[in-house]
Amino acid sequence: MLDKLQAIKERYLNLEEQLSDPQLASDLSKLKKVNKAYKDLQPVVEVYEQYQLLLGNIATSREMLQEDDPEMREMARAELDDLEGQLEELEEKIKYLLIPKDPEDTKDVIFEIRAGTGGDEASLFAGDLYRMYSRYFDEQGWQVETVSVTEGTVGGYSKLVLEVSGEDVYGKMKFESGAHRVQRIPKTESQGRVHTSAATVVVMPKLEMEDVNINRVDLKIDTFRASGAGGQHINKTESAVRITHLPTGIVSESQDGRSQIKNREIAEQRLYAKIMEVQREQHQSAVAAARRSLVGTGDRSDKIRTYNFPQNRVTDHRLEGDNKNFNLQQVIEGELAPIIETLQMVENAEKMKQQALAE
Repeated sequence: MLDKLQAIKERYLNLEEQLSDPQLASDLSKLKKVNKAYKDLQPVVEVYEQYQLLLGNIATSREMLQEDDPEMREMARAELDDLEGQLEELEEKIKYLLIPKDPEDTKDVIFEIRAGTGGDEASLFAGDLYRMYSRYFDEQGWQVETVSVTEGTVGGYSKLVLEVSGEDVYGKMKFESGAHRVQRIPKTESQGRVHTSAATVVVMPKLEMEDVNINRVDLKIDTFRASGAGGQHINKTESAVRITHLPTGIVSESQDGRSQIKNREIAEQRLYAKIMEVQREQHQSAVAAARRSLVGTGDRSDKIRTYNFPQNRVTDHRLEGDNKNFNLQQVIEGELAPIIETLQMVENAEKMKQQALAE
């Protein structure tokens, strides 16, 4: 572990030296990457320096145990017990900090909510989810841009597409991809029966071409007239975009936005995500399978959570025991942190387990 920490510190000092180079300021893209890498390593280096200081103090206390003075030896023993307790805590913290980070966790996201099975009640539930997430986004201080909105016939939404940007957005919101099920008495139900409806959430990290192993020349871009609701604008302009990755035949399209530029951006993001998933499965199939089993892939068949209104309970089906149930009223008001933090703990525990097996 010490060798790994020392290597991280050397990397940190190298980045610090790069940041002091005036020439770096002329390359904003590289400056941003170097600065981010530097800040990511800073917490590890700070804890490593604390660890080294603690080891030095422990060595001094052990030397004092050899003193002839009984009072000095007693003081040294008491201090050593305290320092060794601190060392144990610090070692656990270091293990946590050394958990491999998902490079996508820091990315912004394209966030989609769609009404699923359940007709009008599904649209109303999609509206509830939108309000829930909006409150959580506000609490996190994230910026939200609405790309497209399709309202339900009696309220709520049949489809919403958002762009969410801020700090570690994907790292927290990746757990939300999948099918969300609701059990409650709909407003349209006259006999008081509980119905089950669903809405789906898809969270895609916003990727750049440099994040994915593709070339611009391999992309075929077509435009076409969008279909569905939207009036004369959609019928008369070729605002929809379809992108084909020629080497793999993977196709992505978008007609969510009202402009061709926005649809091209969304289609590119979807294409990058598809190609990256293929590349990830080819090179890291075992790791990817373990991760998908925990957080889902965004597939519409992944039922991840049930919102049971009669019992005021939210159940996350990826968790076990007492950790899987949460207060519905609090969650629906946007208090998602307890669920997300629990899922992060489970993910980190799995990563630590895999890391231990690899060592």
